[in-house]
Amino acid sequence: MSKIRIVLYTAGSFWLAACGNGTGEPSAYGDLLSQSPYGSLTDSIRRDPQDPALYIRRGILLKNNRQTLPALADFQKAWALRPSEESGARISQILLEQSPDSAVQFIRQALTRLPGSLFLQLDLARAYAGLRRTDQAVTVCDSILARYPNQVDALMMKSDLLDSRKDTAGSVHALEKAYELAPFDVELNYELAFKLAQSKNPRTLSLCDSLIRMDSLGNHAEPYYFQGVYYANTGDQAKALDYFTQAISHDYNFLDAYLDKGALLYRMKRTAEALKVFQLAATISPAYADAYYWMGKCQEVLGQPDQAKANYLRAYGFDKTLVEARDAAARLK
Repeated sequence: MSKIRIVLYTAGSFWLAACGNGTGEPSAYGDLLSQSPYGSLTDSIRRDPQDPALYIRRGILLKNNRQTLPALADFQKAWALRPSEESGARISQILLEQSPDSAVQFIRQALTRLPGSLFLQLDLARAYAGLRRTDQAVTVCDSILARYPNQVDALMMKSDLLDSRKDTAGSVHALEKAYELAPFDVELNYELAFKLAQSKNPRTLSLCDSLIRMDSLGNHAEPYYFQGVYYANTGDQAKALDYFTQAISHDYNFLDAYLDKGALLYRMKRTAEALKVFQLAATISPAYADAYYWMGKCQEVLGQPDQAKANYLRAYGFDKTLVEARDAAARLK
């Protein structure tokens, strides 16, 4: 059982047992809390141990300084004194990072005190998602949207959840609704464009053209990349190759564009050209495992088994989840 979970399950008794002389200072963290930059707030808490705002202020300072457990204790004390959306949300955010199952238990209890808290409802959906309880997370999102139909965060979360469930149409529909509500959110635009491209939706092109027009300085490579993905998925290899090249020309470090361009060249049997693209990607990012894996694939085709095996091993060395690289190296004697 994690320390975070122990603190959560014993929140009521934790402070009774740990606080010394009613000062609001947990004995486990007394030395830390008496020092700068916490000392002045600790003194204020000694003078007024029933003020939740003081615990929240000290908890924020502790959290900013990566003192997670004492920060959690302060937020829990503030919640125990006077449940509020701020203290509840801060507790749930820490638990989401450390223990999503504990976050679920806390948030469900907290919502009995603050049933209208949008922040806590969103965090509950995130906690379910972190536990891969996708259906429950979607249900929470739907509950939020039934009450707040224009809630963009809930729509975007629902889109991601449906995408993980392989419901592409539902995912795109939710994201399109979010886009209607926040058309100038660049991150949302990019996510929608990428999903449209993946689903071979021709709306990709008009959306990307509008993003290119908005980018008066020409700094962003993403719209060109998304169009490349669309054309690659719809079978127009020449246009896909052109747009991947344009994406790289706008951002020399755009590794996804290198990978997709190289993979497309590989499928087009232009293996020597593909190898150069992957070599360049590995030069830009020397720990980029996928680049070495594809270099190995190209070198196998080009009749360079020793070099291929070395790059497969490099790929697996950088990314132990890339088991296909390990298996490919083992295949080459």
